Amino acid sequence: MGITVTQIYWVRKAFDLKENQFNRDVKSALGNVADRIYEINKTISPSTSPVEQLTTNYFVVLVNGPVNANLLDVLVGSEFEKRNITANYEVGVYDCETQCMNATDFNLHKKNKATASLVEMPTWKDDGYYFGVQFSSIEANLIGQMGIWVYSSVVMLIVIFFFVYTLLVILRQKRLSEIQKDFINNMTHEFKTPLSTIAISSEVLKDVNIVQTPERLLNYATIIQTESHRLKQHVERVLQYARLEKSDVGLKKEKLDVHNLIHEAVQNSSVQLQERNGKITLLLEATEKIISADRLHFTNVLFNLIDNAIKYSDSPPHLIIKTKNHDSRILIEVQDNGIGISSDNLKKIFNQFYRVPTGNLHDVKGFGLGLNYVKTMVELHKGKIEVESKPSVGSVFKITLPIE
Repeated sequence: MGITVTQIYWVRKAFDLKENQFNRDVKSALGNVADRIYEINKTISPSTSPVEQLTTNYFVVLVNGPVNANLLDVLVGSEFEKRNITANYEVGVYDCETQCMNATDFNLHKKNKATASLVEMPTWKDDGYYFGVQFSSIEANLIGQMGIWVYSSVVMLIVIFFFVYTLLVILRQKRLSEIQKDFINNMTHEFKTPLSTIAISSEVLKDVNIVQTPERLLNYATIIQTESHRLKQHVERVLQYARLEKSDVGLKKEKLDVHNLIHEAVQNSSVQLQERNGKITLLLEATEKIISADRLHFTNVLFNLIDNAIKYSDSPPHLIIKTKNHDSRILIEVQDNGIGISSDNLKKIFNQFYRVPTGNLHDVKGFGLGLNYVKTMVELHKGKIEVESKPSVGSVFKITLPIE
């Protein structure tokens, strides 16, 4: 910002110097033109300067006698050429009889004449002889003469652009590093718990006397089986995400009944639901319910939504799953009575690895991959997912899909 402000300041100062130099050159040239006209008309030169600058681009010259327009064009052009004044201009001579300015275009660069935007020249006085010179596009002409300043400004803009880009890349890499660190910590915790349980159960099973108590043997074998299944689920989620990153999902679409998929996902979630004393109410009202989908992945989508609703609930979870048809599409709603999501977190829940902050507590398991996977899969099925949520009230996830 400091460099930019400094550059703007010096460019402005350089432009002002160029403008002042331009005005001095024009006044000097027009003063010489006036002297030549005084000589031709054999009139006395005034004691003060005959040149007046009425606006930034309009100059008038008092000549105290009639002026030939063609001669004036030659004189003005000659003086401007001596001082390298290349801006487009027009010359107007005041007609005392009609009391108006008779303008005639004159341009040192004839090829640019068609691009000159000249306007009607105003009068200065209602009596006396004078002529006016009006310039167009002075600013563009002066900027064109400031080559080194334009070049330095362009270089500065390029440097600033790459500086900002580099800064954004660094901040993004820093954020990715933090996400990676959180993910590794999360994954370590998620894998450590079942592994510890399996290790303890294995130590117990090594006791030769455990065969005498079949109930204990079955109990610890079941624990190992359950924890192994949990580990398998964790690995599957990580592998699913890896396939998504490589765009190698390999969807095997077929015509499927949405209601059957919902029943299958509910069945897969029955164990978690029983552990929390929860229930699921199904309001499947859609009459057109056949979609083109991958059975495995779309069942995982529904399972993830149900699993999240169960995990993020302080009280016994109560889920309501609805379906209905709308505009040749099918709408699936998964509503829960969970802890809800704040508006700030609502914008980020579909991001990779993002998990709603819970302080230092780690009471909710997961990698932050579930909802990102859900969104990606819904979009790959040419659908759309939206969410509405209020803290302490619950959330509603809405999936809209085309009907086959």
